[in-house]
This record gives sequence, C-alpha cells and structure tokens, in this order.
Amino acid sequence: MIEAEFWDYDSVDEMAAAVAGDIGFIIESALDARGSALLAFPGGSTPQPIFAELVKAKLNWKKVTIFPGDDRLVAMDNELSNVRGIAKAFLPTGARVFPITAPIDDYKLAGNSADARLADLPWPPDLVWLGMGEDGHTASIFAGPDLEAALDAPKARRMVGVMPDPLPVEAPVARVTLTRAAILQARTILITIKGQKKRDLLEQAIEDGHSSKLPIGRVLAECDQPIDIHWCA
Repeated sequence: MIEAEFWDYDSVDEMAAAVAGDIGFIIESALDARGSALLAFPGGSTPQPIFAELVKAKLNWKKVTIFPGDDRLVAMDNELSNVRGIAKAFLPTGARVFPITAPIDDYKLAGNSADARLADLPWPPDLVWLGMGEDGHTASIFAGPDLEAALDAPKARRMVGVMPDPLPVEAPVARVTLTRAAILQARTILITIKGQKKRDLLEQAIEDGHSSKLPIGRVLAECDQPIDIHWCA
C-alpha cells in the first residue's frame, strides 16, 4: 500500500507558502549534510506561485542545482519549455539551472542525450517534485507507446524520450522524462495538484496501486517511502 498523506489548503497562496517552506527545509538539510542540493522541479502553471515564494528564502542558492523532471522538445526560449520557467524564477537567486534537452529531432535520441547529461550530476536528487495531469500522467510519463519504456527502464537509466499518444492539445510535442526508477531514487518525493477532479483521480490511482491504469498510479505503486501530496481546490 502506498503511504501517502494529503495536505489540504484553502487557497493557492496558502499552499504556495507551505510547499515553499517544505522545499526550503529540504534544501537546507541537503546543504548541511552534503554541501549541495539537487532538485527536480515540474513545469506547468501550478508550481509558479510556489516558485515565487521559494525564491524569497535566504538560502545558499549558489550550491543548489535545479533541473526539470521532464521537458518538451522545443527551443529553450519557447513558452512550452519547462526549463524556461525554472530559469526565469531561479537564475536570479544564483542557483544553477540545468537544461536536459538538446536540439535533436529524434525523441528517443533526445532521451539518450538527456540521460547522459544527468550522469554529470551527483545522484540521487534530494527532491523530485511531481505534478499530475488530468489524464493521470506525471512528469512526462504518459500513456502511449513509450509508457513501458519509462516505467520499466533499468535502475541506471535516468531519462528516456517519449511521444505521448494522444498528444496533449496544449503541448503537442515529444518530451524527455525521468524514468520511474529515477523518480523513486529521490530522497524525497513531493506532489502538488489543484482541483477536485485531480484529487479524485489521484486518490483512485493510489487505491488501485499496481493495477492502476494511470501512469502516476503505476509510478507510486513501486514507492517505498512516504509521500506528501499538497492539494488545493
């Protein structure tokens, strides 16, 4: 059984302050223990208020490295780029923002490139922060022909390229994503979601566990650490 605890908030601002506080503590603990912190952050709109709160923290940001847990195969200045939003928020703090994509047309080769890039980082991450789509995907582990490649990649494989099927209307492009194995290696896993529909979906995925038809259910079913899920309507 997945050990997950939901934290409920009355507003986006309340959730942003709480999650930013938790991530700040994770960073401080990593800096105290190892002298550096490695974090995987999500894209999308839900993290943006949390980013805005987190950058206010008085931390030794120069020893913090942040990379996207997944990204779209677009130019880094494209609005669909996850690393673009992360860089805009955190480069002014002095943190290192680490891109995972390269100008490679073949998405599977792009996944190989991303995997090789992550080999340069000290592993495992101190935090993998996940979101979830209304179709139950997490990071860019989507239903489609590449689902099993992302779920069943060997422990040493950190990233793969994926082509969602069907392609999301709001971002109809191939992606690279952390594998299930890489996500589960994180010292801490944290999830943020908004809306009752997503909450109901995630609760059902957790209940279904290994039998879940949703990517996030399949990922979390293999997790052997407690997970905090932060939710607001």
